[in-house]
Amino acid sequence: MENNFTETDFAIMRRALELAAKGIGQVSPSPFVGCVIVDKNGEIAGEGFYLYENLTHAEIIALEQAGERAKGGTAYVSLEPHDHFGRTSPCTEALINAGIRRVVCPIEDPNPLVSGKGFESLRRAGVSVETGIMAAEAARLNEKFIHWHQKGRPFVHLKIAASLDGKIATRTGDSRWISNEISRKRAHDLRHEYDAILIGANTAIIDNPVLTDRSGKARRRQLVRVILDNNLRLSIESQIVQTAKEIPTIVFTSSRNAEKIDELQNKKIEVIQAVEGGRDLPTVLNELAKREIQSLLVEGGASIAGSFVDAKLIDKATFFLAPLIIGGAEAPVSVLGTGASRIADSIRLKDLEIRQNADDLEIIGYPNF
Repeated sequence: MENNFTETDFAIMRRALELAAKGIGQVSPSPFVGCVIVDKNGEIAGEGFYLYENLTHAEIIALEQAGERAKGGTAYVSLEPHDHFGRTSPCTEALINAGIRRVVCPIEDPNPLVSGKGFESLRRAGVSVETGIMAAEAARLNEKFIHWHQKGRPFVHLKIAASLDGKIATRTGDSRWISNEISRKRAHDLRHEYDAILIGANTAIIDNPVLTDRSGKARRRQLVRVILDNNLRLSIESQIVQTAKEIPTIVFTSSRNAEKIDELQNKKIEVIQAVEGGRDLPTVLNELAKREIQSLLVEGGASIAGSFVDAKLIDKATFFLAPLIIGGAEAPVSVLGTGASRIADSIRLKDLEIRQNADDLEIIGYPNF
């Protein structure tokens, strides 16, 4: 329900969301959760945030810090507390037993095991539950987790670095570096947020990337590399193949080349054969979902970007635009595919965020479908 929240409520909820965000890279496939306990005198008594490996939930950490001061106090939680036995006992029970009299929370947890049940349990115990505060911010923070439960497939983020005229390389294939150092660091920060990264065979062959998270930030699971390679052109000598024993790698293909498949599998690459291989994007996403991959960063190239755009399977997009004019009819553009037949049919991005990275522009938005 909506409430007349005070400035203090907003300030403390902002803090709960800040705490929740400390779990970036360290909670998947669980959500980000932060909690602040305020005692009956209005003073912060405890804070906590969730990390998957630590098991202990944000509410429990905050309650332990608060101790007896939690009695009669308020819990500000960034996501609905759970009321079931999973990897831990119910947080609702801990809040009730600690004597919390009021819980302030932005949104329900979309997980059907939790959704609405946590709030209901608290209210049955006489705890005042107030929802809706900073709901948009809370949903944005947990957009990947929410999408996963609502759509049953990974949240797909398309990332492109291009010149002002939409080129991703020169006519000779030179692409290093279109974006500046700040933008490249931002791109690695993006990788840090995601469970998997996807490219096509052309990018794998031309760029010979390693595709790792080099943000330097802590993460729970390694970034899974996904290659769409219908004809199995990926070289055994490539950096991706040579590092596959250390870094989880999946190749989707329609090839029946048993010898090449064996070679890749011997290098510890998981090869998934499908009738249409990497062209069947729903199958690709479903297979990733089976592996608890909740979020996918699509980095290239133009054909892959076009396929996701045509299929309307992108949930977010980031364009790094450098102040360059490359030109040339043969210079590759950023997005291929069939594309829109009318401007009215184009994908318009909404909820835009625009950053300036020195002389580069970073444009972030969500498709209008």
